[in-house]
Amino acid sequence: MGFGQGVSGLNAAASNLDVIGNNIANANTVGYKQSAAQFADVYAGTKIGLGVRVNSVVQSFNQGNIEASGRSLDVAITNGNGFFRLTSPEGAVYYSRNGQFQREEDGRITNMQGLQVTGYPAGVAGGAGVQPQPLVISNAQMEPRATSSITAKFQLDSRATVPTQAFASAPGVPPTSNMFNYSTAINVYDSLGNKQQLMAYFAKSGAAPTVPGGTDWQMYVTDVNGNAVGGAPVTLSFDNAGALQAPGAGAVTLTQPAANGAQAMAMRLDLTGTTQFGADNDVKQLSQNGYTSGSLLGFTVNGDGTITGSYSNEQTKPLGQIVMAAFGNVEGLKPEGDNVWSATGASGQPLLGVAGGSLGTLRSNAVEASNVDLSGQLVNLIVAQRNYQANAQTIKAQDTVMQTLVNL
Repeated sequence: MGFGQGVSGLNAAASNLDVIGNNIANANTVGYKQSAAQFADVYAGTKIGLGVRVNSVVQSFNQGNIEASGRSLDVAITNGNGFFRLTSPEGAVYYSRNGQFQREEDGRITNMQGLQVTGYPAGVAGGAGVQPQPLVISNAQMEPRATSSITAKFQLDSRATVPTQAFASAPGVPPTSNMFNYSTAINVYDSLGNKQQLMAYFAKSGAAPTVPGGTDWQMYVTDVNGNAVGGAPVTLSFDNAGALQAPGAGAVTLTQPAANGAQAMAMRLDLTGTTQFGADNDVKQLSQNGYTSGSLLGFTVNGDGTITGSYSNEQTKPLGQIVMAAFGNVEGLKPEGDNVWSATGASGQPLLGVAGGSLGTLRSNAVEASNVDLSGQLVNLIVAQRNYQANAQTIKAQDTVMQTLVNL
């Protein structure tokens, strides 16, 4: 008789209790994946087994519940098997499902242990040999953009009469109300981000119409000082149904000379959709593509991993894109602690990509909770405890038999 089987059973049961205890301890660990001990029987040239051994400890990578967190840099992976790719300052690469990130003072995005989140900088597409790099969200000012396009739709009142005085404007001598029928301001930006206000004046024309049976209007444009803007006046020609016939889309370019260190401006004016009906003068649409410089106010992570910054000039721009990784055999990953794994030969090489498809999509302001089934683990704990007690009983029985033999 021997004690080997019972001892091996005790060791296996103790290991199982360790695994279950670890699962229970990590029931609230974000991104944790529960483990299970797998066992194998032991034989050595005999039909009577020599006991049991722990064959392996495997993790279940089923997705945990997605829980709201309220932090813009908390990111959960949903509906996919992807991992975040992280690097240490020494260059070691790790993978994680825990999306609790923070922004360091130098702009780097890291997890709570200081591992850096990797991805592609703004304007760089992944693939074709492009390697991910640590993402940095810079505090640099967004550069201004000079206005190059103006889109406007006006409603001009067909009931208006021709102004009694010809239009005239000069510095210090602005046009008077009897020179035009309607006016509105247009804000544009120069190459340095300085806002400039242009004034558009509309005067009904008494000359023969360009379109037979229609009506012409003159659109005068001046700067804030009263100087005429290059490219103006513009003749607006309407047919007898009130539809604009000329100028066509993109046919008008307004210009401003270089001033105060800014470049000269050339702005394409699109008046498509402007009408002349028997209704009050009104602006139906007025937009332009320029803006001043802006400072970073905040950022969000989109479903495809793109980090979008919001700036004080009411503009947004992409700041980078988080890279994702997948593996042929996720159970082959090596747990490293701190909610990260490393690749092994069993897991295969990481397959890099961006969020979407089988990699899953990203959800900001949320985290993936542990996938530990706490009630199931408590049941397993009871079973493991009984198993340990039963193996202890086999050792006790062996001891009793041994004592009987000694006493013969």
